[in-house]
Amino acid sequence: MRAFAWFLGLILLGLVSIAGFTYPVWLLLHPHFNFPFHRIGERIGMLALALGFALTARHLGLADKTSLGYGIPRRLFLREMLIGLGLGAATMALMVAIMTALGLLDWTAAAGYTAAALGKLVVGRLLSGLAVAFIEETFLRGAMHTAIERESGAGAAVLLTAVVYSATHFFASFKIPPDQVTARSGLDLVAGTLHLFAHPSGIADAFLCLLAVGIVLGSVRVATGNIAACIGLHAGWVWVMLVVHETAQPLRSAPLNFLLSRFDGFVGWLVLAWTILLGFGLRRFYVNRASTSSR
Repeated sequence: MRAFAWFLGLILLGLVSIAGFTYPVWLLLHPHFNFPFHRIGERIGMLALALGFALTARHLGLADKTSLGYGIPRRLFLREMLIGLGLGAATMALMVAIMTALGLLDWTAAAGYTAAALGKLVVGRLLSGLAVAFIEETFLRGAMHTAIERESGAGAAVLLTAVVYSATHFFASFKIPPDQVTARSGLDLVAGTLHLFAHPSGIADAFLCLLAVGIVLGSVRVATGNIAACIGLHAGWVWVMLVVHETAQPLRSAPLNFLLSRFDGFVGWLVLAWTILLGFGLRRFYVNRASTSSR
C-alpha cells in the first residue's frame, strides 16, 4: 500500500499547508487585498496539492499519458468522453425524474428563470462539470488508480480510489470573518473543513452513495483502460446535479424525504440504489465495448 500512502500524504500535505501558511499569507495580503481568509487557505491547499502531485507523479513513474489515463488517440478519447457525457446526463436526468415522481423535489425556483437565464445556467454548469471531472478523474482514476493497480491489483485500486473520492466530498467550506482571524485561524480552518467527519451518522447515506459512484467509475476505468468514459460520466452526473441544485429544492415534508441525504439534499439512499443498478449495466456496456474495439 505504499502507493496509496503517497496519495494520502498529498492530501495531508494540502491540509498541513492550509494550517501553517494561511495566516502568514493573509497578513501579507490583507492590508492590500480584501481576500477572504478561507479563500486564501483554499488556494494554498490547491497549490500544495498541485506541486506535490507533480513531484509524486514523477517519483512513482506516473508522469506519462498512459499512467494518467490518457493513453489513447485524442479523437478516440474525445469520442468516448462525449458518449460518457451523454450517458451520465441521461441517467442522472432519469434519476431526477424519479425523484420528481416520488414528490421529493420542489421546482418552484425554476419558474423564476427566463429561457436565456436557464440556457446560461445549463452551459455554465456543463463547463463546471467538465472542469471537476477532468481534475478529479486525472488525480483519482488516472494517477492514483495506476499507482495502486501496479502494486496491489485492480480491485484494490477501484476500492481505495473510491474511498478517497467519497471522503473528499465532505471537506466543507468554512469561513472565518476578518475581525476574528488570529494566529491559530489556520488550524481552525482545517478543523472546520473536516467537521462533518465528527458526526458520521449524519453523512453515512451520502458517503455510501458516493463510494458506490467511485466504484462504478473505477470499474469503468478497469474495463476501458483509460479515463475518457470516466470523465464523461462524471461530468454528466455533476452537470445535471448542479442544474437541479439551482432550480429545485428537496421537499423535506415529503413522506419519502429520508431517501435524500441531509448532506446536500440529493445523494442518499435513493441514488445509492440507482447507482448500484446502473453500475452493473455500465460495466457490462463498457466491457462489451472494449471487447468490440479490440476485435
